[in-house]
This record gives sequence, structure tokens and C-alpha cells, in this order.
Amino acid sequence: MDLAKMIRDVPDFPVKGILFKDITTLVRDPEAFQEAVDALLDHCVEQEIDLVAAIEARGFIFGAPLAYELAAGFVPIRKPGKLPAEKVSVSYTLEYGTNTLEMHSDAVEPGQKVLIVDDLLATGGSAKAAAELIEGLGGEVVGIIFLIELGFLNGAEKLEGYDVFSLLRV
Repeated sequence: MDLAKMIRDVPDFPVKGILFKDITTLVRDPEAFQEAVDALLDHCVEQEIDLVAAIEARGFIFGAPLAYELAAGFVPIRKPGKLPAEKVSVSYTLEYGTNTLEMHSDAVEPGQKVLIVDDLLATGGSAKAAAELIEGLGGEVVGIIFLIELGFLNGAEKLEGYDVFSLLRV
């Protein structure tokens, strides 16, 4: 199955000039969704992983089933104002502005091995911010995986030194 063909392009979303990669067309198809999750799992199944940390919101779609399959815990990394307990935060730059990510301050224990999951690698800002949150709590980032990478934005360069995997590269 050609998973890339299952992703819809939406021009000028969320702002003019951005070509948005809409994964809802892929995840609504049971076979495509299963193939995507299985392919991501194949990349990390041999690694020692204590936690899967997924970035809001579309990272949750892939992070939760991966955590389940890996028998690992799941840590949501959220946008501001969504977490109820004490949290840590970091701000970053994205393709069309800035944002902040937060995580509970007790989500990762020192020495835990953490896999970061998101749907899309663009500039690398959100993934780098997630790694900073995890490492700030003493966790070890063992990998960062994505469904899609927008290669022309060179986001992987911002993640140099990490094991980065993208299932699809545009």
C-alpha cells in the first residue's frame, strides 16, 4: 500500500502559504492505519523503551498504540493549559510562528528511556522541545519517530545527535 497517497494535501492551512499534510484520510482507513503503526513499530521494537512520549495532538494517534505494543508507559506532551498538575515547559519556533509544549514534572524519572513520537517533522522545533523537556527531567531520548518528514524544511538537522526515523519523506 502506498501510504503517501493516503495523505491529503490542504493548501493554505493553518495559514496562507502552508501546504498542510492531513493524516485523517490515512487513519480512517483501517488497513493504512495498521500498516503505518506496524511500520513505525518495526523501527523501534528491538529498542529498550520505558516510555513513549507523544506530542499533541496528532502524535497521540501513533504514540498510544506504539506504547501499548511496546509494553511501555505513555506520556502526553501538551500545548499550554491542558495539564492539571505541576509541569515543565519549553517554547520553540515552528514553520509559521512560535508555540510552547508542557509535560508533567513527574512524567519521566531519571534514567528512563523515552521514545518521542509525532506525526510530522517540519522544522524540528516541537521534537527538539520535547527532547529538552525529557532530558531536563533526567530521561534519555532513545529515538524520535515520525510518520511524515518534510525534507525540504531540514528539520532533521535540528535533531542531530538523536536517532531520527521518518516513515514517509516528502
